[in-house]
Amino acid sequence: MKAWQFKAYGPYHEVLKWSERESPINRPDTAVVKTSAISLNFPDLLVCQGLYQVKAPLPAVPGVEGIGVVQSAGPSSKFKVGDRVAGFCHGGGTLAEYFEVTNNSAWVVPDFVSNETGAALSVTYGTSYFALTHRAHLQAGETLLVLGAAGGVGLAAIQLGKLMGATVIAAAGSQEKIDVCLNQGADHVVNYKSQNLVEEVNRITNGQRADVIYDPVGGELFEQTKRCLGWDGRLIIIGFAAGTIPTIETNRLLLKNAAIIGLAWGQYMQRAPEKAESCQKHLYQLLKIGAINPVIFQHLAFEDALEGMKVLESRKLYGKIVLSR
Repeated sequence: MKAWQFKAYGPYHEVLKWSERESPINRPDTAVVKTSAISLNFPDLLVCQGLYQVKAPLPAVPGVEGIGVVQSAGPSSKFKVGDRVAGFCHGGGTLAEYFEVTNNSAWVVPDFVSNETGAALSVTYGTSYFALTHRAHLQAGETLLVLGAAGGVGLAAIQLGKLMGATVIAAAGSQEKIDVCLNQGADHVVNYKSQNLVEEVNRITNGQRADVIYDPVGGELFEQTKRCLGWDGRLIIIGFAAGTIPTIETNRLLLKNAAIIGLAWGQYMQRAPEKAESCQKHLYQLLKIGAINPVIFQHLAFEDALEGMKVLESRKLYGKIVLSR
């Protein structure tokens, strides 16, 4: 088969090549999926550089989520040939003509979900749903501050936060992204490149600050982010898109009776797969009734993967980039 493959770690534009690769071979409990569509995520850039939390053996393929049709299945697989499934590959693997899924890492996709929407849904909405419900226990009437709010996980957090009855403050770095956040239901917006995040959150909340902070950004912005946390607040660490891992003074948590909570969504596939599958089924039903709607910034052909990675790296996009075959 053909795949976007790299034989050494490095910047995607230097190492990623459309090249021949051995096709996945069924194990007893796996299925091989012919790829229809995939969406790009920030971890794909890290996978190519060897900086992601999971490293696949070289030569490796990026792509952590995709959708396609099962071509073959092992005797212990819960899938059958012809099933259309969405799959998650923690260390990468979907940016290929075929990818492999286990019983715990894929779900049958209902007919009402298009390939493009299905490819854009799993990681971003799965991450945000688990973060807000299972980890932060966001309650109706609380204030939710979303950092990196125009990104894939950020827009999912806005939509789900509103659905859960929260007042949502969306923080993003350009007017275009601010407008997207407002269009997706944010109650208040802050441009953290031209406004002081702490001052604006204090103003919006009348000094009470945020009950829950959703942070996929980290980096230097965290110096302001941590000061936006209110009493009895919960700060959810999603990732470090800014490139550096921040720190926090523990006395700040003590004095505010606050908590910092980590969310590594991919680990649920192995540790609590029944929760992951239940979540996906719930998200598909929310999609069916129009309660959520993945925002797709750009549709590209599979052969234009490098262009998609370039846009992803530029941080100028909002929502998701989807590649279709």
